Amino acid sequence: MTMTTTDRKTMRVAFQGEPGAFSEAAAIQLLGESITTVPRATFEAIFRSVAEGAADAVLAPVENSLAGSVLRVFDLLLESRLAIVAETILPIEMQLIALPGTSLEDIRSVASHPMALAQCERFFAAHPTWKRIPAEDTAGSVREVISAGDKSRAAIAGRRAAEHYHGVILAERIQDNPENFTRFVLLVPEKEAACWLSASARKTSLAMRLAHRPGALLASLEPFAKHGVNLLKIESRPIHGRPWEYQFFIDLEAEDAVNLDHALAEVRKATSELRVLGRYKAASSASFTSFFQQ
Repeated sequence: MTMTTTDRKTMRVAFQGEPGAFSEAAAIQLLGESITTVPRATFEAIFRSVAEGAADAVLAPVENSLAGSVLRVFDLLLESRLAIVAETILPIEMQLIALPGTSLEDIRSVASHPMALAQCERFFAAHPTWKRIPAEDTAGSVREVISAGDKSRAAIAGRRAAEHYHGVILAERIQDNPENFTRFVLLVPEKEAACWLSASARKTSLAMRLAHRPGALLASLEPFAKHGVNLLKIESRPIHGRPWEYQFFIDLEAEDAVNLDHALAEVRKATSELRVLGRYKAASSASFTSFFQQ
């Protein structure tokens, strides 16, 4: 069944984390407030959610501007029959959140995901007596702090978590680096991907395995330059069960779909396996527009 624009605005989107997580904020940024978000504890669970009938799509992080690629998501994407149909870039702004009525002088410990804690070193340096408590999830750490009712505890998470759990923000944007962004992709079943395709879909993501012969990598990349296709990113991942062999993930930009198809036809001859993971419009970190404003 083809999904209409109205269906998209009310679709069920699975994300990793608890309500209020950055991933949930990214899903709403992309698709709007009317969607139903489906929280799941792990990346494995969000990728199962569509097949289990619990969600219509998946919103997954694939890259952070500071930490790099989310490797587990790439592995799960290859194992799935889902395709990328859209992307969005979310600014990651860390907030210190606590119970209403709490002051900074009350705080004795701060909980959050280890990565979030590590990204706020300068803030912790200004409060050296505070104990850091690692947690599985940023939003979950806020839930626990608010439910505990203890003013000596605080958490680090996004603004949406503070709103969802009715906490107060004691300090805003406490991350060390203001240039902290995460790129998320929207995944739907491959059979539904065509109905999302638009004229502005100039970005393509690929996964390929090279033929086992000298010069295979060069032969697989030359067709892109030959046909005027811009190579945005290339990354390799080990192939499980095949030591010293690698899967390459590539992001491309092509103004002309015909030129891209010609390039891919030549690339297939130089690879042992080539899979198009999706064609979609590239997100802009400057505009953060939703899918329906593109």
